[in-house]
Amino acid sequence: MAGIYLDNAATTALDPEVFEAMKPFMLNHYGNPSSIHSHGREVRAAIEKSRRAVAELLNTSPSEIFFTSGGTEADNMALRCSIEQKGIKKVLTSKIEHHAVLHTLQHLEKTGQITLDYVPLDEKGMVEMDALKDWLSTNPDSLVSLMHGNNEIGNILDIEEVSWLCKQYGAIFHSDTVQTMAHYNHDLQEIKAQHIVGAAHKFHGPKGVGFLYINNEHKIQPFIHGGAQERNMRGGTENVYGIVGLAKAMEIAYRDMEEHQNHIQGLKDRMIQKLKAKVEGVAFNGLSADQDQSLYTVLNVCLPPSDMSDMLLFNLDIKGISASGGSACSSGSDVGSHVIAELGKAAERPNVRFSFCKYNTSKDIDSAVDAVAEIYNKQTVD
Repeated sequence: MAGIYLDNAATTALDPEVFEAMKPFMLNHYGNPSSIHSHGREVRAAIEKSRRAVAELLNTSPSEIFFTSGGTEADNMALRCSIEQKGIKKVLTSKIEHHAVLHTLQHLEKTGQITLDYVPLDEKGMVEMDALKDWLSTNPDSLVSLMHGNNEIGNILDIEEVSWLCKQYGAIFHSDTVQTMAHYNHDLQEIKAQHIVGAAHKFHGPKGVGFLYINNEHKIQPFIHGGAQERNMRGGTENVYGIVGLAKAMEIAYRDMEEHQNHIQGLKDRMIQKLKAKVEGVAFNGLSADQDQSLYTVLNVCLPPSDMSDMLLFNLDIKGISASGGSACSSGSDVGSHVIAELGKAAERPNVRFSFCKYNTSKDIDSAVDAVAEIYNKQTVD
C-alpha cells in the first residue's frame, strides 16, 4: 500500500526475516504440539526453543514465560488472577494506563472485588513518586499496576525504582510493558516485577501473539481453562507460527537495538525541529519531546486551536500519512483520548500521535511535517 506509515505504536510491519522463520510452521510443520507423535514433537520443540529465546533475552527462566494471544490477554490474566487468587483488596494504578489495564481494574472495582486508587500525576503525566511511597506505606498486601511506557504520550516510568519500592512494601507489581518490550532492554533480575507483558506486533512480529512473565515466587492459576497447554496455565492449542515469529522478532530487535534506537531517535528529533519551524504555536503532549524521559518511538503533537480539530487525521490520511489521535484500541469511538483529557488539554486543540519504526526515513518525516503545515496553516483560527 502506498503512503507513509507513522502509526507504529498501534502496530508494526512484519519483518521479512520473521516471516521466513514463521513460514515452515504455516506450511509444513503443522502438527498439534500436544500430540506425542513426531509431527507434534517437532512443533513442541519449536515452541520451547522460542520460550528459551525470550527468557534468555529477558534474563529470566523459561518456566516464567507463558505465551498468550497478546498484551490485552496477558494484562487481564496477570491482574485478575493475582487479585482473585491472592485476596488483593487494594489496587493502585494511574488514570492514563492502557484500557487493557484500566478497564479491567475498573470492572473489578465495579463488581466489589477491589478498592481502586489512582496515583497522582504531575502536569506532564509523570507519577508523583512521593505519593506512591505514601500509598504503599499505608496499604500493605496490595497491587500496583503502572505502565512502563505510555502508548499515547510516550512518558517512561522508572520501572526499576517502582519495582523495588513495591518489593520494599510487599506489594505485587504489574507493569504493562507492551510499548517498551524489545525496544529497550528488560533485565528481570533487576526489575523486581511479578508480571510484565509483551505483544509481538509492536516489534515487527505477527499479530495475535504475546506473552506474560510470571515470577516463579508469585504462582497463579489459569485464566483460560480447557486444556493443559502452557504447562497447565493457558488452555487452547498454541499459536505455533505466531510464537516462532514472536521469538524471532525479539531476537532481531535485541540484535539491532542500538542501531534502531539511534536511527529512530534521529527521525523523532528531526520531526520536532521541523514542526517547530513550520507550525507556529506547536507544542508536545506529556514528555514526548523529551529525549531522556520518553519513548524514542512516540511523538504526541499538540497544535494551536483550529477550525479543523476534528479533521486533521482525515486530511492527513488523504495525503497518504497514517497517524493516530490516540490509542488505536479506541478507534471508532466517539470518546476522545482519556490520556490527553487527564493532562487537561483543551478539546479545541488538535492532537496527533506520530510513532516511528526502523523502516521510516527522513523523507517520510519531511513529507509528514509538510502535510501538517499545509493542512494546518490554511485553516488556523485567526
